[in-house]
Amino acid sequence: MEITKNNSSNAPVDKALLAAIDLGSNSFRLEIGRLDGGHIQRVEYLKEAVRQGGDLDEDRNLTTEAMDRGVRCLARFGERLQGFDATHVRAVATQTLREANNRDVFLKLAKKALGFDVEVISGVEEARLIYQGVNRFLPQSDEKRLVIDIGGRSTEFILGHGFEAQHTASLHVGSVAWSLKHFATGEFTENAFSRAELAAESVFETLGSNFNHNQWDIAYGASGTVGAVADVLVQYGRPVDVVTKADLYWLRDELLRMRYIDKIRLDGLKEDRKPVIGGGLSILIAVFEFLKIDTLHVAKGALRHGLLYDMLAREDDMLDLRNASVQRLAKKFDADEIQASTVAEISEKLFEKISENVNFALGERRLHARKLRWAALLHEIGSFISPIDAHLHGGYILEHTEPLGFAQSELHRLSLLILGHRGKLKRLEADFSDRIFVMQLICLRLAVVLCHARQIPNLRGMQLNIANNTITLTVSKSWTEKYPQSNYLLDEETLAWQKTVWRFEKSST
Repeated sequence: MEITKNNSSNAPVDKALLAAIDLGSNSFRLEIGRLDGGHIQRVEYLKEAVRQGGDLDEDRNLTTEAMDRGVRCLARFGERLQGFDATHVRAVATQTLREANNRDVFLKLAKKALGFDVEVISGVEEARLIYQGVNRFLPQSDEKRLVIDIGGRSTEFILGHGFEAQHTASLHVGSVAWSLKHFATGEFTENAFSRAELAAESVFETLGSNFNHNQWDIAYGASGTVGAVADVLVQYGRPVDVVTKADLYWLRDELLRMRYIDKIRLDGLKEDRKPVIGGGLSILIAVFEFLKIDTLHVAKGALRHGLLYDMLAREDDMLDLRNASVQRLAKKFDADEIQASTVAEISEKLFEKISENVNFALGERRLHARKLRWAALLHEIGSFISPIDAHLHGGYILEHTEPLGFAQSELHRLSLLILGHRGKLKRLEADFSDRIFVMQLICLRLAVVLCHARQIPNLRGMQLNIANNTITLTVSKSWTEKYPQSNYLLDEETLAWQKTVWRFEKSST
């Protein structure tokens, strides 16, 4: 499938196809859209009820069966996405994989099946993307909006104005989890509903005052449970795209009357929703009661739509939210802006040299170079705590923060690069079989070495190559004589790599 691209960048242009994959706890969804005049028109939508959220074992590991279901679904999605530019596809996973201790095993299988990386995003990032997706289908307005999305294992709350999400919260309460906990026998009883609703309200108490009724004008419900409930209600004469408290209690009474999941007969309720409707409805009733909502408007947009529009922003450095997040972090921890920019520039130049003979997929080289740049811009943030162990503190900061726009996998990679930008490598718990990571790491380490005098270094005639498991830096003899300290530090770098599966060599010509 051919993607039309701008000659000066990888930014999608009109008629380009974009794809978003949402690996939810209940369903996996694929949305393919065509960019048309700044808007994205749907081309295709696929959904499968994988329901991984119900298959975390007592050790919080995804079962083999759950992983198999997910991989088979992603393989089907991957067949549809063959030929797509890597920059035009984004796949994200939410609460189930946030919780799963063996998520890395699944993510490797998922990438092989899908053909693209799958990112695990934080609850805050999920909420931001949901809000972006919902707002794209709403008219511009000055109203303060409350957006609620009840997923399989988490519920997101977002309070925003215009296109800006001002307050976000992601709570561990969802339709799959609540159905397993409160309706495990498949029976609907008054007591089970009451316990489920009270349990949900107790979780909502952590929301604080930001989401009080006087903080928003209109409430919107997105995707999942809200959409399923609305589909049923409209079949019984209720208004389209509106859910009221009275409607919810009517549906609750209907489920109590039917009593058992396998006896449910409700027009508009899809088969895959029946096992989780009890948990989802109890949570939705609790939301109405806790936040004093009378009417909830059904939103058209969802997480996957937020992903599509976020891809457009990511291809423009001025709009990419991750750049702003990196700048905020650097400023917060008082990083030396000039030195950080110098190291970033040198890192990118070295990456260009080392990757000359590497065959990347379309758009992939740019993605890796950009992540390397972010690591370089943040490599000294740990100095705010202690200059001696700056790399340790910097890695810790990145591992335990949630800057907007980043997936957890991206933050983990940045933390490893920052942790490994100097010092011994044998203690770095990284995957040294990841060739791209090694390329990024050596470029960052060399840039730090070459910029040790906090001046722009001379790279003239310098070559950096990677072959098999050997990295070779070639410099001229005159360079080694002119920069003895840098030359000494490069010799030390050869020792640093000896305890890994890689070799670093410096040669002179």
